[in-house]
Amino acid sequence: MPTLAELADEASTCTRCPLAAGRTHVVWGEGDPGARLMVVGEGPGRDEDLQGRPFVGRSGQLLDRLLVEEAGLRREQVYIANVVKCRPPGNRDPLPEEIAACRPYLEAQVELVRPAVVLTLGNFATRLILDTAERIGELRGRVHPWGAAGAVVVPTFHPAAALRGGGAVQAAMRADFVRAKEVLAGSATRR
Repeated sequence: MPTLAELADEASTCTRCPLAAGRTHVVWGEGDPGARLMVVGEGPGRDEDLQGRPFVGRSGQLLDRLLVEEAGLRREQVYIANVVKCRPPGNRDPLPEEIAACRPYLEAQVELVRPAVVLTLGNFATRLILDTAERIGELRGRVHPWGAAGAVVVPTFHPAAALRGGGAVQAAMRADFVRAKEVLAGSATRR
């Protein structure tokens, strides 16, 4: 299997779907390639597209704060990726064919990082990773065993939803980040 760097290089010229035509940068992912916690979001927004980095806008600031305050981790200690690697126009939801085009990239990222916990942010990431049609509101609040290696998925709301939804959504997210921290503390080091 190629390395994360080799896959990022391949993705930088990807034209598998129409999103390629409107991007400034492919937003591959970043962080610790051996992280025990992987965060998976939906797709890049305007700020991410301009900088080529995931979660650098207002949602990213909230994500960084929750990681530190509730999970005791800095951004550099986790691996952050998105379902789609190019910004959907106007920040619309990614289309099924766009998700399908990027799916092999995300699956390779997860396989190479081999996290103990995958923290999914919002409906698109959660549905793809857990292969379900259930909504985030039905899935969050608990841990979902996942994969042959014994990893778990901890679904939570997307930070953008928390910025729009106020205190109750942020409180739920905080609880989910604590849940991820507890799972990490209870799991044996797999390396």
